[in-house]
Amino acid sequence: MSPLPKKKYPKARQRQRRSHIMINLPQLVACPQCRSPRLPHRACPVCGTYRGRTVVEIEEGRHRPS
Repeated sequence: MSPLPKKKYPKARQRQRRSHIMINLPQLVACPQCRSPRLPHRACPVCGTYRGRTVVEIEEGRHRPS
């Protein structure tokens, strides 16, 4: 059987310990070609460019993701 605390653990102390446990939203940047949001250091899913070059061929019938 594990030991139990002798006194109540303060909520402020508990929240300080858990302050770094959170959901981080992905940081998005605007694509220089089509200005749609994309993840940094990755090819644009809409136009397929990365650092000024076309690296992924995108089908014309495909719609923009919402």
